[in-house]
Amino acid sequence: MPNRIDFNCDLGEGMPDESAILPHITSASLACGFHAGDPASLRASLRACRAAGVAVGAHPSFPDREHFGRRELSTTPDAVHAETLYQLGALAALARSEGVGLRHVKPHGALYNLAARDAGIAAAIAAAVGDFDPGLILFGLSGSELTAAGERAGLRVAHEVFAERRYEADGRLTPRSHPDAVIDALEAALAQVRQIVRTGTVAARTGETIALRADTLCLHGDRPDAAGFARRLREALEAEGVEIRHLPAGASAPGATAANA
Repeated sequence: MPNRIDFNCDLGEGMPDESAILPHITSASLACGFHAGDPASLRASLRACRAAGVAVGAHPSFPDREHFGRRELSTTPDAVHAETLYQLGALAALARSEGVGLRHVKPHGALYNLAARDAGIAAAIAAAVGDFDPGLILFGLSGSELTAAGERAGLRVAHEVFAERRYEADGRLTPRSHPDAVIDALEAALAQVRQIVRTGTVAARTGETIALRADTLCLHGDRPDAAGFARRLREALEAEGVEIRHLPAGASAPGATAANA
């Protein structure tokens, strides 16, 4: 069982109760404008994160505001590399103006899921992160192509697990097109989190047991009940004796190999 874990939430996406989520999390991945967010709203999110002591990362996406970045687009590694750099630069400029340093990068939605299975796209994202700032931590689905690409690129990597998303037998997230993709019931999500932190495994939608490395736990901020969910999840983790804290700047994620330190 991990003795500590980062608790992250995807923010800067226009949800009205972001400030109520911040006391319960340790890291926030902020939209960079391609799927959600604009300069004014992102500046407000940066200020709120700074005031709450929440570490900030970038949440780059496919350029697809119409579908909230959850539609997989036809693309190439070169395009993904350039689009990731573009979004990192935009958020970093706003963050610098607010005295906030970026801590990590986590792709959003369809781009995240594509990078989890496509080695070329994963390598393009890892290369963009390294080109922009090799000190940033790359968040990726636990055991995926994205975390492997980050490790090959010499980046610090955080293997991410999910509180309220179902898993498939291969360790990928159940597609949102499936009716059972999202865990809506709080008690079911709490049970999944407890299994992850107690055993390092999760039950797949179809019943298989999957081994997971858990450096950071994600809750989606676009849930209407995200603030209450975040509070209960943190309480559950702390009840298990898990310390909740963000990943430190300038150090490896928990469990990282010496090559990535």
